[in-house]
This record gives sequence, C-alpha cells and structure tokens, in this order.
Amino acid sequence: MSTLIVTLPTSLPTATTPCCTVLTEDGRTVKQQNEAPLSLWPSVAGGEIVAIVPATQLSWHHLDLPKGTLERSFFRDGSTSRLRAVIDGLIEDRLLDEPEQLHFAIEPRAQAGAPTWVAACDRAWLNAWLAALEQAGKTVTRIVPELEPAATNAAVPTTLHIVGTPDSAQILKSSAAGVNVLPLAGVSAALVTNGAESKTPPIVVAEPAVAGLAEQYFTGGVALQTAAQRALNACGSAWDLAQFELLRSRRMRTKKRLTSWCATLLHAPQWKPARWAFAALVAVNLAGLQAWAWKEQSAISAKRNAIRDVLTSTFPEVRVVVDAPLQMQRSLASLQRQNGIASGADMEEMLGRFQAAAPEIGAPAAIEFIAGELLLKLTTTVGVDVPGINARMQAYGYAVQTRGDSLVIKQESRP
Repeated sequence: MSTLIVTLPTSLPTATTPCCTVLTEDGRTVKQQNEAPLSLWPSVAGGEIVAIVPATQLSWHHLDLPKGTLERSFFRDGSTSRLRAVIDGLIEDRLLDEPEQLHFAIEPRAQAGAPTWVAACDRAWLNAWLAALEQAGKTVTRIVPELEPAATNAAVPTTLHIVGTPDSAQILKSSAAGVNVLPLAGVSAALVTNGAESKTPPIVVAEPAVAGLAEQYFTGGVALQTAAQRALNACGSAWDLAQFELLRSRRMRTKKRLTSWCATLLHAPQWKPARWAFAALVAVNLAGLQAWAWKEQSAISAKRNAIRDVLTSTFPEVRVVVDAPLQMQRSLASLQRQNGIASGADMEEMLGRFQAAAPEIGAPAAIEFIAGELLLKLTTTVGVDVPGINARMQAYGYAVQTRGDSLVIKQESRP
C-alpha cells in the first residue's frame, strides 16, 4: 500500500506553500521525494496520507495524571472533555500560551501510575493545515511527531539530529527528557553533549548539507540521514496526535483504528513472516482438504462400483444400472415369484409378519392389497398401539401407519 508522508510547514497554508513529501510503497524505502504545493502532490489512490508535525512546532510535557484518569470509563482515545480539562489544569503553569490555544495529545499505551508524555502544538495552525488538506481531497490518516521522546524505562542513548542549512543549522535532541530544538553552535553542542541523560555518548546523525558542520562540533563520528529517511522513521511511530477534538465520533475512531491495524498487518515489514506463515497455513489446509475430498470421493465411488458389480454378477439380465439397490430388490422379488417363494412385497409375507408383530389385533373387517400396499380395515383404531406396531414391523422392513379406521402396511425402501 502506498503511503504519502507530508511534513507540514511551520507557516499557515496557502495555495502555493510548498510541502516536503515522501512517497513509499513498503514503509522502508523512498520511492519519490518532492517539495511542492498541495495541487502537485503525487496520487496515493487506495493508500494513506500521514502528516508529520515538525519538532519546532511541538512542546513536550511529562505529567503525573491523577489516579483513574486513564481508565477506560474516563478516557477513550483522548476524546473526552474531562481528560482535556485535567490536562489543562496540570499544564497551565508550564505554558506561555493559554491552554485553549493549544492542541494536546497523550502518549500511546499510557500507563496509570506512571508519568505520561503530553505533546502540545498550536491548535489554529494544525486545524488550518488539516482543513486545507481536507479541502484538497487529501484526507490525513495519521498525525505523527517528527521526533518523539525516548522511553524512560529503556537504556536508549540520546540522539542528536543536525538539520537545516549551513547558515541556519539546528540541533534536534531526542532523549528520555523530551525533544529539544537548539541552534547549532559551540555552546549548544557542549550543552547537549554534557547533559546527555544516558551514560553512553549521544548518537549524532546529520543531513548531508550540514554533515561537515556537525563534524566540527561533535567527535566520535557523524552518521548521514536525509530528511526523507527521518520522515520514514517518524511514519513508523506509534504516536497519533489526532486526539480530543480531532476525533469526531466513536465510529470514526473505530474505523481509523481498524484501518491502521489492517494496513500494519498487511504491509508492515515486521509482519511479513506472519503473512507468509498465514499464507502457507492456508495453502496447506486447502491442499489437505482437497486430498481428503479426493479420498472420500474415491471411497464412495469404490462402494458404488462394488454394489454395481454385485448386481450385474448376480442378475446378468440387468444391463443398465441406474439405482443398484432398488434394481436388486426388484430382481430378487421377481426371482422369488418365479420360483414360488414369497417375497417381502407379497401379501402372505406381510400378513405373517403383521400377525407376529401385533397378535393382539383381531381379524380385520376387510383386506385390500394393491401394488405392494396392504390395507387392513378395522372396526376402530382407538386403543391400537400403532407406534409400537410400527417399531416392531420396521425390524422386518415394513412401515405401518393409519388411514382413517384402517392400517396401511407397505415395504420400506432400503438402500
């Protein structure tokens, strides 16, 4: 699935404002990189659009939320006004702007009883860009930060991203203490190096345009990383800043969650072994079912051929086999009649079996025998245990039922 990653400019949107876009097919490699206004973006029919909020537009705050705030009944994907009010009260003293002017988002998989990261950005700026994208037919699926704080419980070294141009280079510091933006200078370089939260030296990555400048301030080697590669890394983040007022309804939240989950399952590189395993499992099961069906069909066909062979070998006059059991039954009855032997379809045999099965029934008032069906007319069927008689007659291959004041006996067809 194609993914268009858009880094939102820090200025307000206009028809000619250029945006840095990265098009990827697998989430790992850059297929196309461009800087163009909305009207010139590449098409991603059937794909998703991920918006990146630059590090310079975000501030990060570590908050101790009150107990019970993150419970499901109180907090649902950051969409409740009560949680928003709690965050406003906790963060108000840390902000230069009024909380009403900011958009907040809490970290994914936030845990109760532990400090929680809250990201803040200008609400009017973000809403303006989302509205411009929506108007241009570019619906954003996710909103992610350019950089995020490192996990506080993991031994992750500080990462320094050197970005910009030689004339206006910046340091983007990502650590367990948050994300900070500083100008590239001797003082700031010494500050971020000496103040690294982890015991290991910081990892320094730089864009090609400022790699030489970064090597003047940092020792130990500088790795190259383009802005497009940094955008790909940001796209794989678990963060989604579309919270609170940006989630309009439960249906939208559910749809977005399912879409994101399905896209991850179907296209994420880390799920590739699972996809191959699932495909192999389905293929093996289909092959097994086909083999089992073929075996069962062969067994049924063998049984039919055996019955057909018994019929044709016992009664050679039968040349065309349509219903082997029925044809064998009729041929046997015909042979018995030819030899003066009563068959199960003869009246004498039926009467004998009935007398043995129902000795309590007196002599019938009338007897009719037509086409293998014996009708015994009684004075009344009241008090006659017809189900019991039928059960006993079934042992001989006959069925008994009532018809008015008469009992009807006929031979059952058996395969």
